[in-house]
Amino acid sequence: MTKSSSNSSDPEVGHHEALHAIRSAPSISMSPELFEKLYLAPPNAVKGDLRKTFGNPTPLLVPLVDDCSTSTADEDHRALAGFLLALMPLSCDLMGWRGASHFGAASIPVYFFEGGVLMVISGIMEWILGNSFPSTVFTSVGFFYLSFGGILHPSFAAYSSYAPADAKSPAEGMATKGFNASLGFLLAMTILSIIYLICALRTNVVFVVIFATLVPALLCLLGAFWAWADDYTGNTLLAQRLCVGAGALLFVTSFAGWYLLLAILLAIVDFPIQIPVGDLSSVIKGKSEKEMRLGK
Repeated sequence: MTKSSSNSSDPEVGHHEALHAIRSAPSISMSPELFEKLYLAPPNAVKGDLRKTFGNPTPLLVPLVDDCSTSTADEDHRALAGFLLALMPLSCDLMGWRGASHFGAASIPVYFFEGGVLMVISGIMEWILGNSFPSTVFTSVGFFYLSFGGILHPSFAAYSSYAPADAKSPAEGMATKGFNASLGFLLAMTILSIIYLICALRTNVVFVVIFATLVPALLCLLGAFWAWADDYTGNTLLAQRLCVGAGALLFVTSFAGWYLLLAILLAIVDFPIQIPVGDLSSVIKGKSEKEMRLGK
């Protein structure tokens, strides 16, 4: 039997030959829709070879348009995984499922490492690769998780500092007006999420859904804390309802995130079935693209 016929009957050899051919290709075209799905941002031209240096190659190389070097969307799905592994338990805690409470204090390590560290590292890698929008989103949300976990962790004395002098437990500080009113930093995160929502209109429908549900969820949490600040005992029922509403909205956010993560991973492994994310980069044209069409 000849060597060529032997190789043709070996599927593993054929797989490696096909993979070698893909890796050796000098340029592979990619539609803006696929680019946006993998990178969560419209196509952008990035100078330098950092994508080639730091991009983590996989069997499916994902070259950038405009003759940029090859890279992958690894950081996108890692950050999304961290975001979802921390967010979904929080949403269940806020809704009080199976008796969960205390804003998911049992998940503090998850907020630190899954939601915080993983997202920040992924955001830094996105910055190195030149993906500015995902980098900004991942790092800011990652540090938000770290801050939220720090508020719940006793060693940071975030709530014990407000506890009365005669308090029997440091946790009594959580019921004070000063502590709950000070959590208005959620308002700043809400404003930032609104900005992200506007920018997401250039990415895809799923990303828009994530921020469109995240914004009212943060507003519900803000309202709950400020209701407790006004009258902790009298407004407890209202605050709890706002927390349940926030949890329900974040649950929808989580499902949208899981869908987006699945879409990215299916595209990365070149799965025969692909699911749409609703590309918007071709619907809402960029300023530079409009100027190019006008010949400016």
